[in-house]
Amino acid sequence: MVVDDKDVRINTRIRAREVRLINHEGVQVGVVPLYQAPQMAEEVGLDLVEVSSQAVPPVCRIMDFGKFKYQKKKRVQEAKKRQIVVQLKEVKIRYRTEENDLKTKLRQAREFLEEGHKVKFLMFFKGREIQFANLGQQVMEKVAAELLEAAILERPPRMEGRVLAMYFASKGVKKPVEETEDAEDEVE
Repeated sequence: MVVDDKDVRINTRIRAREVRLINHEGVQVGVVPLYQAPQMAEEVGLDLVEVSSQAVPPVCRIMDFGKFKYQKKKRVQEAKKRQIVVQLKEVKIRYRTEENDLKTKLRQAREFLEEGHKVKFLMFFKGREIQFANLGQQVMEKVAAELLEAAILERPPRMEGRVLAMYFASKGVKKPVEETEDAEDEVE
């Protein structure tokens, strides 16, 4: 999000009878009539920028508006950089899934959880397979028992039509461990 000239009131766009003014050095001048504040800003060659329109009277600061826009843009970029996007990953299994295949799917689910994502286990029942829902429930309970050290069970296994679904949330993102030079010395 880029700060637009329309988003922030500056100079003659400020609409108030009086403003709480902060000068270009960061010192609070106090409450000043609006006609006087732009003149003070013009004397030092800077802009009068409304920084808090919600306050009564509004807070205005004498500053370089171009620099203000640049700093605001940088803060928004930093916030985006630190933001973690959590996705819902789906893992599909069957009540007849073999042991090794199930281990592979569990390993993949564990990786998703370590990355900070949520995981949804789905078990579909086709046609007459719905009569084996109790076997599917047992497999889901086995999956839950395996993943409880790496995840939080957000919603236990529950039938949604012909699908048995279970949700897990991550306990937190694991950061990769950096190897130090000391570890190499110990091997010798």
